This record gives sequence, C-alpha cells and structure tokens, in this order.
Amino acid sequence: MTGPDLIDRQLGIHATALRLRSQRLDILAGNIANAATPGYKARDLDFKAALAQAGNANGTQAITASAAMRYRVPVQASLDGNTVELATEQTAFAENAVNYRASLSFLTGRIQTIMAALKGGE
Repeated sequence: MTGPDLIDRQLGIHATALRLRSQRLDILAGNIANAATPGYKARDLDFKAALAQAGNANGTQAITASAAMRYRVPVQASLDGNTVELATEQTAFAENAVNYRASLSFLTGRIQTIMAALKGGE
C-alpha cells in the first residue's frame, strides 16, 4: 500500500466530506452575493448525493459536485426571476459552516493521532 493510499484509508470519507462542504460553502455564498441579481437562479449541492458519488468513485480524486448540483425551488416566486431567498440561503450557509468546522476538527484530531504514532508516542 502506497503513502497516499494509506493516508486516504486513515482519513476515510472525512477528507472528501470536507472538500464537498467547502464547495457547498462557495455555492451558497454565491447565492447570497447574487440575492439582488435579476434572473439569478439559486443553486445548492445535494451533499448526500455528492458524498455517495464520491464513495462510488473508487478512491479517485476526480470528485466533482456538478452531478449533485440542484437548482433551488423558491417558496415564493420573485417578479425579476431571482430564486434566492436570503433567509434560506443564510440558514443553509450557517448549518454547512458548522458541519465544515466539525469535519475539520475531526480531521485535525485524526492527523494529530497519526503524527503521535509516527513519532513513537513521545
């Protein structure tokens, strides 16, 4: 087993989850930034679908969020065609940020454990 394979096995799905959560933060931030842009269509990443796709990628790094990208359907249509609902986007952003931080904390702990093992428990 090579070095990158060993690292991927030790970090598990959490490294992939962190990448996907980062991509989702970018998408949601784009929605918020375009809340007043006429005709802008709010998008979101179906995190569960993207993670499942990543799990089926057989260890390849070619994980993209495009297959799990969805357009958001607004509760109330806007006259200018914009589908961003600011409260919805802000809530999704905050929730995803908390999940991102949790994934990052888990990975940090896992890496510290690996580092301690490599140092021989010093």
